[in-house]
Amino acid sequence: MTNSFRYLIFHKPYGVLSQFTQETPNHSTLKDYIDVPDVYPVGRLDWDSEGLLLLTNDGKLQHRLSDPRFAHQRTYWVQVERIPDTDAITKLQRGVEIKDYRTRPAQVRLLTVDPPVGDRHPPVRFRKNVPTAWLEMTLTEGKNRQVRRMTAAVGFPTLRLIRVSIAHLNLDGLQLGQWRDLSASELKLLLNKSSESKTKKSQFS
Repeated sequence: MTNSFRYLIFHKPYGVLSQFTQETPNHSTLKDYIDVPDVYPVGRLDWDSEGLLLLTNDGKLQHRLSDPRFAHQRTYWVQVERIPDTDAITKLQRGVEIKDYRTRPAQVRLLTVDPPVGDRHPPVRFRKNVPTAWLEMTLTEGKNRQVRRMTAAVGFPTLRLIRVSIAHLNLDGLQLGQWRDLSASELKLLLNKSSESKTKKSQFS
């Protein structure tokens, strides 16, 4: 039975911790936005990142979706300092060394038009006379601060990071700071995908 469980997505603003307990007075937490008891994030977004966060009180699903061996695609809009060249994008696509780890191949493209995002609060601190660009990056893993470390490794520091989708789930007009329950079709597909991951995991165990 799944009717006792809650599954929701949240459009996390900049400066909000992906947790309900406050460890520092400098940052807001999920408690300031979400009044649903006993739900917890599946994965996380850093305090200085924005975008889609999935939460549930279904512990088994949370565990399966967090398994790094069967991670679902996560897509980000990434504003970087300066304009990445073809060589930098190719490196990001093939994988780069960050500390003692090489990232998996990723889908990366330079956006020719700025994505439809609002202003950040507080605003990004740009350097005068230094251009910026937006990348769309789709990863299948979620190492600590991975996107920021990847763009820095190829010489283009991240200024702003927004997660726009997790697998088939996306923001779809969800306003900053708002949350909603998954639709029936979204939930069905999510549960089906997690079951597939569980089957694959048992085959390789």
